[in-house]
Amino acid sequence: MSKYKKLWEYLKDNKSDSYELSFNDIKAILGFELDHSFLNYEKEATEYGYEVNKISLKTKTIIFSKLDK
Repeated sequence: MSKYKKLWEYLKDNKSDSYELSFNDIKAILGFELDHSFLNYEKEATEYGYEVNKISLKTKTIIFSKLDK
């Protein structure tokens, strides 16, 4: 099981077309802070119907968008 599964399920369960989540929002969902390993796991989001569009270190946010099926 991926350590980011709770995040992917959050995206899938809320069914929004796009999300802009702060690093703090993601920490609240996961129970731990993001680290560099996220870059290795971000492709898993496609299994739940989403993709990572942008990671901003400046604003500490990540934008997720729903994949068109």
